[in-house]
Amino acid sequence: MEFKDYYAMLGVERTATQDQIKRAYRKLARKYHPDVSKEPNAEARFKDVAEAYEALSDAAKRVAYDDAGSRHKNGQDFSPPPGWDSGFDFGGGDFGGRGNSSHSDFFDALFRRQAAGARGPRPPEHATGSDHHAKVQIDLKDSYQGAHRSISLRVPQMDASGHLTMQDRQLEVNIPKGIRAGQHLRLAGQGNPGHGGGPAGDLYLEIEFAPHPHFRIDGRDVYFDVPVSPWEAALGASVAVLTPDGSAQLTLPSGSSPGRKLRLKGKGIPCAPPGDLYAVLSIALPPADTAPAQDAYREMAKSFGDFNPRRSLEA
Repeated sequence: MEFKDYYAMLGVERTATQDQIKRAYRKLARKYHPDVSKEPNAEARFKDVAEAYEALSDAAKRVAYDDAGSRHKNGQDFSPPPGWDSGFDFGGGDFGGRGNSSHSDFFDALFRRQAAGARGPRPPEHATGSDHHAKVQIDLKDSYQGAHRSISLRVPQMDASGHLTMQDRQLEVNIPKGIRAGQHLRLAGQGNPGHGGGPAGDLYLEIEFAPHPHFRIDGRDVYFDVPVSPWEAALGASVAVLTPDGSAQLTLPSGSSPGRKLRLKGKGIPCAPPGDLYAVLSIALPPADTAPAQDAYREMAKSFGDFNPRRSLEA
């Protein structure tokens, strides 16, 4: 999908104030309104202008758009970078579009959120403050063991001149054992202040796991690669491996091949029911960097003289 330059659509600079953005939108909306405009493609231009204004007139959306699109130009291929919205404190339980058919695919990909379990804004007649929503990254071990973490959120604020600034917000959070990616933590009273003495709204933290150099998470299950020697794979062995929950012994059946998955039942995310831990085997070849090692490989070649690893490729 193509990146859309919303500032160019409105004819304003990236440093424009909210008042300047509003004035530019009103001018273009009058020019391209399909009921009165004689301009070619007026309806399409009107939709583009309205979409650009929706993105830039909201403080949270504008900050997220600036952050995600800081390295893109109009018309370039674009997809939201992984974790681009982690650490932002956004007002409302459902940040962004709600699948409005008038939005472009770009808008929906960038702003549409599936905030399952989070509440949307309450009716305006209620005095309770609105809820907020943020995505935070935790370590895999936090889910295995539970943790208490200090989390920093970036909160968009408008200064007196109408420019957006970012403020850091520190929160102390208890992470329960067994939490999974996509689940939400509710922090009561950490949303917007109430009106007329009403209670504050809540803050919902959507959990995602920080990338790990060894482990991959898929729902409740966890995967990791285990290099084994050719003789361990061929003859079978018991090898020590490091899991997210400490060390364990892994039994290799004889005749194991690369890519084979060995399941450690119940050793995945410790939720209810717990997931599984999968060891994915790979074959590590010893280097032939000494004369004895080279001789050993020559003896192996003699012993397996009829072995042809490319037999399946022959016509």
